Amino acid sequence: MTDGKESLPEIEALSRQVAQAILKHDRVRLISHNDADGLSAAGIMCNALNRKGILFHTTIVGQFDQSTIELIQKTPDDAVILCDMGSGQVELTSQIKDAIIIDHHKPTGKLEHVHFNPHLAGIDGSTQLCAACGAYMVARQMGDNTDLAGLALTGAMGDKQVFLGANKFILDEAVENKVITVSRGLRMGDAPIDELFEFNVDPFLDITGDKEKIKEFLDRMGIQGELKNLSNEQLTKLSSKIILKLAKQGSFTAIDSMIGDNYTLNREVVPNIYDLVNIMNACGKDEVPGIALMLCMRDSSVVDKARTIVRENQRDLISAIRKAQTELKSVRSFRYVLLGDSSGTGIISGTMTRYLHPDRPFLTFNEVEGKIRISGRGTRKQVNAGLDLASAMREASTRVGGMGGGHDIASGATIPVGTAMKFIDIIDSIIEKQLRSKA
Repeated sequence: MTDGKESLPEIEALSRQVAQAILKHDRVRLISHNDADGLSAAGIMCNALNRKGILFHTTIVGQFDQSTIELIQKTPDDAVILCDMGSGQVELTSQIKDAIIIDHHKPTGKLEHVHFNPHLAGIDGSTQLCAACGAYMVARQMGDNTDLAGLALTGAMGDKQVFLGANKFILDEAVENKVITVSRGLRMGDAPIDELFEFNVDPFLDITGDKEKIKEFLDRMGIQGELKNLSNEQLTKLSSKIILKLAKQGSFTAIDSMIGDNYTLNREVVPNIYDLVNIMNACGKDEVPGIALMLCMRDSSVVDKARTIVRENQRDLISAIRKAQTELKSVRSFRYVLLGDSSGTGIISGTMTRYLHPDRPFLTFNEVEGKIRISGRGTRKQVNAGLDLASAMREASTRVGGMGGGHDIASGATIPVGTAMKFIDIIDSIIEKQLRSKA
């Protein structure tokens, strides 16, 4: 893989090819994933299509499977744009006659369709160019859409990507065009500080969600009000206490990313990038993606509704994470938890690996709608040691009659009910071999 920037000519060539394919159509079906990256990608494409007068029908899905294909086949005459999906599921995308793919998952076979993917240009799509950033690169070739860079970087932030290489190119362009303002500080949302700790899972601390513990924590420092209004002395004191708590949890990777560059989205109706990421994820998981897309289209009338949704969602997430802490199970190579019908399993797994148990990958199993859905998360350190969750999920799920895939660091699968323990045995062996191969 390259550092991203040296492959920009190839990325722009791919973007141009995809943009030209889109502009040939008067009407398209747009299908995207329901997380922050997928929704940001869809939002960018909605804006770009609307500005060109191309009719579009947008559908947001939790996963790309045969039911998605059946949905597409109901409008067979429309061209189909797939965002944040398609590259790793050749057996599915091959069933679509006229598909245009904007994805960043590692391709697993030869696709005949017009296809944007950073991996095709030697860029690691799991770290340096997400689906939303890919959609932005395509939108740039469709017209004057540089004002949409804030949505692109919201997708990157949602997927925990680094702002290097191709992502850095987008960031620099956004700053130059005054679309984004960069400042230094604690990387959290805009709200009274006590509410940030009550409702946010980033950072996830021993006081998270507990009003009494939060009050005691802040009173001891004499801190109240909104984060942006704190003095430098108060900000330093608060940062030090958060870092101390993270260190006690063993969340050393999280410490490095807790303080740094903040990004204000000057063109968006929700200007704090962390707030917008949380809203996107909450709207996707609560199956109200239309509100997220309205925000992407800069409709300020839904901001209050979106903030209410995210608070309720975050409260449920915190409760689910606390429950998961009491029901942890372990095998040789990873930890896991078996949940009932619970949303936000990817965030639960991510919180576990990022803040609570960073020494091993974490898998969350969730039984919903007669299937078991699995979300797995690792750390960059584990990936460097050989972990490839996408490959492991794909192989293990296939062997029990399911399907899976994603990124080396974050991946998912769907398997039949009753196969969870067999799946666990299989993937435990796979991950153990992966990590042993570089030991």
